[in-house]
Amino acid sequence: MQSALIVFVIGHLLFTGRCMKAADMKDYPITPVPFSTVRVNDSFWSPRIEINRKVTIPYDFKKCEETGRIDNFAKAGGLMAGEFRGIPFDDSDVYKVIEGASYSLANHPDPELEKYLGDLIVKIAAAQAPDGYLYTARRLFPPDKMPAMSGPARWSNEKDSHELYNAGHLYEAAVAHYQATGKRTLLDIALKNADLICDVFGPGKRREAPGHEEIEIGLVKLSRATGQEKYLRMAQFFIDERGRTDGRKPQGPGQQDHKPVLEQDEAVGHAVRAGYLYSGMTDVAALTGNADYVKAIDRLWENVVTKKLYLTGGIGARWDGESFGAAYELPNKTAYAETCAAIANALWNERMFLLHGGAEYADVLERIIYNGFLSGVSLNGDTFFYPNPLETDGAATFNHGAATRSPWFTCSCCPVNIARFIPSIAGWIYYAARGNEIYVNLFIGSRSGIKLSDQTVTLTQETRYPWDGLVTLTVTPERLAEFTLKVRVPGWAQGRPVPGDLYRYSDPTVEPVAWEINGISAALALEKGYAVIKREWKKGDTVTVRMPMPVRRVIAHEAVKDNRGRVALERGPLVYCFEGADNGGHVLDIALPDDAKFTAEHRDDLLSGVTVLHGTALRIGRDDKGATVTNPALVTAIPYYAWSNRSPGEMAVWLPREQDHKR
Repeated sequence: MQSALIVFVIGHLLFTGRCMKAADMKDYPITPVPFSTVRVNDSFWSPRIEINRKVTIPYDFKKCEETGRIDNFAKAGGLMAGEFRGIPFDDSDVYKVIEGASYSLANHPDPELEKYLGDLIVKIAAAQAPDGYLYTARRLFPPDKMPAMSGPARWSNEKDSHELYNAGHLYEAAVAHYQATGKRTLLDIALKNADLICDVFGPGKRREAPGHEEIEIGLVKLSRATGQEKYLRMAQFFIDERGRTDGRKPQGPGQQDHKPVLEQDEAVGHAVRAGYLYSGMTDVAALTGNADYVKAIDRLWENVVTKKLYLTGGIGARWDGESFGAAYELPNKTAYAETCAAIANALWNERMFLLHGGAEYADVLERIIYNGFLSGVSLNGDTFFYPNPLETDGAATFNHGAATRSPWFTCSCCPVNIARFIPSIAGWIYYAARGNEIYVNLFIGSRSGIKLSDQTVTLTQETRYPWDGLVTLTVTPERLAEFTLKVRVPGWAQGRPVPGDLYRYSDPTVEPVAWEINGISAALALEKGYAVIKREWKKGDTVTVRMPMPVRRVIAHEAVKDNRGRVALERGPLVYCFEGADNGGHVLDIALPDDAKFTAEHRDDLLSGVTVLHGTALRIGRDDKGATVTNPALVTAIPYYAWSNRSPGEMAVWLPREQDHKR
């Protein structure tokens, strides 16, 4: 595995896939520290990373076996007899788990898992056509029996077939496997497929905009991994085809194919597809230096965070088309807020930070990973949410047939996406920038060696975040040197829950963040949301951050009609909710008057250890004559990510501020 890690260090990390690149290829001005060099030792995230490694990844592979997803490759390759099972784009589920397993291998060598992947890749190789085409359904169905979504011939119904979507996940898995093991077995399969794509599509060739974006991200990763600029050009071609009417018929707003991307200024359509498109656009903007791309993604980002973002960081308001709604359309009961959409939004915001270096992007990223994403997987790691509503009555089967998390889905993109996402979090803690700058973006107990221009600096972080706002950073350079440390001051610690005015705290007063350098108080200036510490560093220097964590009341923009007259609670980066299990079985009859006070208590014995909020609110009821009656009631709130880990029941994030408010 030592040689494998050497291969990995050539690259950068995970989802943004930074590897070898052509000498003249531009790049992001900020570089993530490779996750393989970050050792997480954190009371909050270490157990979740370990559960993902020991439970979620093996569980997802087992489900892929039970549902025929893996056998489809063996059948398509002639290694076993049988018919195709499932949905044609199920191939992508296998690729996503391979990607997550590869990330796991990079930090946790496992000969048994590595052999399993090797055997699986043999099946994938057998399923690939001689010219590189890979889509198991087409090899197993006779042409006249192909499911309608796939079309009668290759790429004949790209709006629905997901052939290019599958390819994108193949490329991401292949790069991850190569980085983790040093083996080219899956990478060679991916390159053969990508070369076919480059031969078929492009200027003067076949014109197409992928129905479900994803290949754009994968092609950029291949470009980085091989130094082949043609893959980057292919990614840009697919992006630029969107909305074009000369020579092809656009697919419409559901696929973000209603107008050219450089003219788009509103996030529309399927939220996952949009997030992947915007991530690919940001990659292309950075790697080509295209200023028009930068302007377009800046407009789209502002539209999402100021008009279409759930408090949890989730996106996608409507079940219809799993799509964005209109501006300020953010319902709670019927929120779709797909787990995959939260992941796509996180990928995009991380890229936006790499491009612009502003803390506002990391603020949104943090909000997603602690809330809108993390709710998608149970504490045990083997049940999942597809949608993530912000309110339920405990009876509605909102989770595709279930009123709580499910062990699997017919379309199981979310469970396998979770498997690959959780290991990526280690790569989002530290960054290096040109000019000898180190960024600290996430507060997670960890240790990492960070390469600057002339030496490697070891940074150690100790914290109980998100339960406590105390963070200690120990800086250990190889030798005495001057460089800059930039530590993010979260928006919530500055009295701002999100960039823009979509949400605000009812009390804007904030207690200042306190800083110490080597135990001595320091007043630090902020630059783009970061405390900037430029000094000559020596071994053992420490930076201590104390971020007060009061319970905050959140108010939504008046245009969000579903939350008018309502309030939500936050503490630190966490959004809280009220769940029936802690409140006598009912929460939809609770009102939180403006004078309701809450205190925080950490409970090691509850939900794998959580800080809960206790307070006195009002229970609203009716007397015999139908008149409203209220009674004081002790209530408890838990972190939103932890809800539905006991039994189905009522849950709400937003509650009325007044007793006569009509639900």
